[in-house]
Amino acid sequence: MERVRVDDVENDVQPAAVMRKLTKPLGLTDLAINYYELEPGDSFSFAYHSHGVQEEVFYVIEGTATFDTDEDPVEVDAGEAIRFDRGEFQRGWNRGEERVVALALGAPLEYGEQVKLRDCPTCGEPTDNRLERVDGDGEEIVVAYCRECGTETGRWYRGSMDGEVP
Repeated sequence: MERVRVDDVENDVQPAAVMRKLTKPLGLTDLAINYYELEPGDSFSFAYHSHGVQEEVFYVIEGTATFDTDEDPVEVDAGEAIRFDRGEFQRGWNRGEERVVALALGAPLEYGEQVKLRDCPTCGEPTDNRLERVDGDGEEIVVAYCRECGTETGRWYRGSMDGEVP
């Protein structure tokens, strides 16, 4: 048995105000679990994306999360869950005025090949991006780069919103 207090897990650099990875602290080997708190405008992920081998479930504890999909946006209210299959594109947001609190669960633990689509100003369209963690004067930063041309398409600091530099 493993037990962890969510507030004791370090906040990760993500486009969400709070993102705590619970997988390792709980000693999980087949399931990924992440805890999120999204302020208005925050996102669960760095890009509109899909996982090659992982299916993903989001359970909304508080607020309303809106997921962009290949069809229409889907709103998921507190007490509801949504599942995305392997290869299904999605990106979840807090488009409301109240904080969203949610859990993301993914199985198997590995993502497989991921496609991360972000708007590239140089290419003029959404392109697949690679993410790189860099040190910015002692603070960890995540930077997104277009795989086609290498242009930077976003930059996040701990607790920053989608691509914005505080």
